[in-house]
Amino acid sequence: MTRPAKGFLLLGLLVALLLAGVVSHYASNEPDGLNRVAVDKGFARGQHDPVRGPLAGYSVKGIADGRLSSGLAGVAGVGLTFLIAAAVVVVVRRRTARSDRPSAHSRDEDLTGQPR
Repeated sequence: MTRPAKGFLLLGLLVALLLAGVVSHYASNEPDGLNRVAVDKGFARGQHDPVRGPLAGYSVKGIADGRLSSGLAGVAGVGLTFLIAAAVVVVVRRRTARSDRPSAHSRDEDLTGQPR
């Protein structure tokens, strides 16, 4: 990877971490979109939360401060997404590098398997 590309990638990661960790503190706690409609129409009462996990509800379990909890959940989400994307890039690059190398058979034999 070239130096400008690394800088751009790191800048993008930094911006995403700042948005997730800092700007998320200023997000509204009010329900939006479909959640608001469900509350207004009264069918949200029978709803149960099927998602159970350490970051369910955009918060970190065990941290009482809601703003800190949501910021940490955002940072964890950005980090996890970055790691998954990096792993995909590594796998694709390895496969591409492997497929670009000529095989021993293609150099020494023609399609019938006879030496050239």
